[in-house]
Amino acid sequence: MRLRGTACAAAGLLLAVATGCTGGAEDAAPATSPATARATGERAAGEGPRTAPSPTPADPVSLQALMQREHTGSGLRLGEVLDRTSAYTRYAVTYEANGLTISGTMNIPEGDGPFPALVLAHGYIDPDVYFSGQGMPREQDRLARSGYVVLHTDYRNHARSDQDPDNDVNLRLGYTEDVIGAALALRDSGRPEIDGDRIGLFGRSMGGGVVYNTLVVAPGLFDAAVAYAPVSAHPEENIDHFQRPEGDPLVTEIEEKHGTPEENPAFWRGVSPLTHADRVSDPLLIQHGTADDTCPLAWSREAAAAFQEAGKDVELRTVSGEGHTFGPKWAASMDVTEAFLARHLR
Repeated sequence: MRLRGTACAAAGLLLAVATGCTGGAEDAAPATSPATARATGERAAGEGPRTAPSPTPADPVSLQALMQREHTGSGLRLGEVLDRTSAYTRYAVTYEANGLTISGTMNIPEGDGPFPALVLAHGYIDPDVYFSGQGMPREQDRLARSGYVVLHTDYRNHARSDQDPDNDVNLRLGYTEDVIGAALALRDSGRPEIDGDRIGLFGRSMGGGVVYNTLVVAPGLFDAAVAYAPVSAHPEENIDHFQRPEGDPLVTEIEEKHGTPEENPAFWRGVSPLTHADRVSDPLLIQHGTADDTCPLAWSREAAAAFQEAGKDVELRTVSGEGHTFGPKWAASMDVTEAFLARHLR
């Protein structure tokens, strides 16, 4: 994955594959030694031209394609004031992500910044009824009161965001681009309230799946990530669980375009973040209720085990008796979340 804009310097911590941050002149670079050339594939001084192997082309609808894409995020703009409290001010916002304008809301704490920032990725809400900032209202309020700038992205096709007509049939991978763009726009904003060097990611339900995707597509972009009651890390499982029983006609469109898992197993492996678990570099906290009848706890157990087997810093916290949306134990679960975020962002 490559990143562009002034965020490149701040995003230089991204993995070695983040090759887009090349804006500076390099005419004074020393000649490459033969030993370095063997390690990097560059030409040594005096060596003739070398034909580099072409990278394997990725299916354009895949996490691998997103890894290879040059991602952009910029133009964070504060619009009208939506609310003022003693602790923070809530704004309507827009930002640019890979050429699309994405809307959202942002809570900015009162007091002297800069404050660490969080991108919030909400769960599924029918775009036909969704309104800007809907989703995760408790988290937006509490985290802003705790001193975080909270950018809640609407995603493409939602509220005032630009349209992407192919997003649904392409397994909504565009939402991952919107989250990456949000982080880059925060880094690039130049606003004194925002500390662009301390950014976390927090997703719920479908947004938890967006968290998984983002961690494998853009490792190192965020300092820490949290997923609550996430969907399955296997998109075909989500289709079978949520869409097929409802007779959603989108299922037929998806399978006509991409094939079924039996017909095209390589495609379905390529859109699962667990296939790319080795790429994750950011610490991840997963919280899931034991009584969740919307997203089975088994999904989070499998994802956590896969990331841990790959040697990643992933913790699964099960919350006894809680369902999908969390009730009596939500505040205690947020205590755990805030302690986790403080370790990595404070």
